[in-house]
Amino acid sequence: MADTVRGAATRSTSTVVLLGCSLAAWIVTVWYALDMPAAPGTMGLGVLGFVALWTVMMAAMMLPSIHPVVSLYLQRLRSEPSRRVRDLRTGALVAGYLTTWSVFGVVAFGLARAGGTLAEREPTAATWVGAGALVAAGLYQFSPVKNLCLRHCRSPITLLLHYANVKGRTRDLQVGVRHGAFCVGCCWGLMVVLLVVGVMNLAWMAAIAAVVLVEKTWRYGPVFAKVLGVAIVAFALFVPSHPELLPGLHQSMAMSM
Repeated sequence: MADTVRGAATRSTSTVVLLGCSLAAWIVTVWYALDMPAAPGTMGLGVLGFVALWTVMMAAMMLPSIHPVVSLYLQRLRSEPSRRVRDLRTGALVAGYLTTWSVFGVVAFGLARAGGTLAEREPTAATWVGAGALVAAGLYQFSPVKNLCLRHCRSPITLLLHYANVKGRTRDLQVGVRHGAFCVGCCWGLMVVLLVVGVMNLAWMAAIAAVVLVEKTWRYGPVFAKVLGVAIVAFALFVPSHPELLPGLHQSMAMSM
């Protein structure tokens, strides 16, 4: 009984910590976005600065959705006598998870830079590229790969069982990286949406963060993912006639002056 109570208290603490880290990351993101509205390109940042900001953004958006895997991981660590060790191992898991998103941030930097260049040189083509990217992101919501990755993110117990006998100092980091890879596989289409609507578009960031949380934790998350796919494709149909819908690929008159 005491172990059960202790385990529940530990999981509750982990939830508070995850939400607190997410809130702190949101504060940093909002503070930066106040002087950097959604626009094409990399916001004048080099690859290191962009990836650093991207990682903070991913911490803000994604940490609440990994509560299931952290909770399960803490159940595995109940045999650890030291709370400090449990905290360090859980921290390594989260660090590995964010490392995977940092690596994806390098890809996002390349896409954002290419989008900014295209918006400046070929604005009409940029609009159609953006519409095509949205269609691809919407259709991906129906793909077997998306379904596989979403199943893993919703029920990561298979991953934890696979790593149950892994030894070494980096075992927790490995779990986080692997789970992060599945999460990238599940959510990369949504991040493409974020890139074309503008990396620092706070409203879209909040909406995508909510979508990710619903997909991963709601009972009808898989059905919701497919409904969302239809909505993204429908949204793409309006883009050619309304290029301003995609600030990440649209050079406004104010910016071009």
